[in-house]
Amino acid sequence: MVKVVIDLRMVRGPLHGIARYALELARRIPPLEPGWQFVGLTGPDGVPDDLGDLAPRIPLIRCSAEFLSPLEQPALAGCLLTQRPDLFHATSFSLPALWPGPLVATIHDANHLALAESRSRTRTAYYRLVVRPRAKRARALITVSEFSRGELSKHLDLAPERLQVIANGVDTSFRVPPASELDDFRARRGLPARYFAAIGSTKPHKNLAVLRSIATSLPAPLVLLAGRGARRSLGFDESIAELSPLPDADLVRFYAAAVAVLVPSFYEGFGLPALEAMACGGPVIAADAGAHREIVGSAGLLVSPHDPAAWKEACQRLFRDPELVTNLTHAGIARAARFSWDDCAQRTLQVYRRALGLS
Repeated sequence: MVKVVIDLRMVRGPLHGIARYALELARRIPPLEPGWQFVGLTGPDGVPDDLGDLAPRIPLIRCSAEFLSPLEQPALAGCLLTQRPDLFHATSFSLPALWPGPLVATIHDANHLALAESRSRTRTAYYRLVVRPRAKRARALITVSEFSRGELSKHLDLAPERLQVIANGVDTSFRVPPASELDDFRARRGLPARYFAAIGSTKPHKNLAVLRSIATSLPAPLVLLAGRGARRSLGFDESIAELSPLPDADLVRFYAAAVAVLVPSFYEGFGLPALEAMACGGPVIAADAGAHREIVGSAGLLVSPHDPAAWKEACQRLFRDPELVTNLTHAGIARAARFSWDDCAQRTLQVYRRALGLS
């Protein structure tokens, strides 16, 4: 029986895009190959209890060291030597340097190498000593966009053809909700009838600071969804509303109820929030940079990531032009429908089979 270990060690705290990617594969690939054995590798504390439908339904084993901690590599090697898998899928940029077995690795972007604000001596050394040499010896490499393929090829000195592009998906729970749900959501969260939703985090490349100087002059209030304390950390006026992390059901409503969803990040390997917002019927204004060009494309408004006036103008256009809102809403829903986690899982399983010499 073929045994595959899927890395879930980055699943901790509020879900980010890479954690969702790993969880989606862990729940969708095993039913496609019921004759194989699948195991999830978690951190020392396991996975959070509030994952809902994303909770893994495969056996889980715990690694004794935290993801990217000083003892990660020997602990990871020990787990894999004990489990003796036929294949290990490293679903993030943490690759096993001390375990020589068959490896499939997904590397989502190169921001720690490409962006000065994300680089550090430690991260640069990690990529040079661990990620680059281990990636070159992997059975297969996956990334999530053509943009990331180009960036990884350049920064890790990899032949572009070594990287197969398999796009992320959007779950069917991200859909256009009934209007009654939106009214209830706004009432529960104390939100106005019309608002602009700004998505991201306090990381510099998420670029929410580009909205700071225009936030109080937009034609509808701005609401931040960027983690607790983001408003103060990013220097926004105290009048700007912010929300704590939302469960998926309310995230759907947050997207759908907005005049527009603003995604100003200037470096995205994929851009899952923009895709999810489009699936929910939220018109998207995104930075004209990174993978947004291929994920959002003409289904949203793409504006300069560094020009606050351009963001203000785009917000004003959508606020005043219901026909444009309708067109972008329909285009976004149609575009998001092209991205499926089931397709991602099926294509990833084909990579497993090729890596094992089974197809």
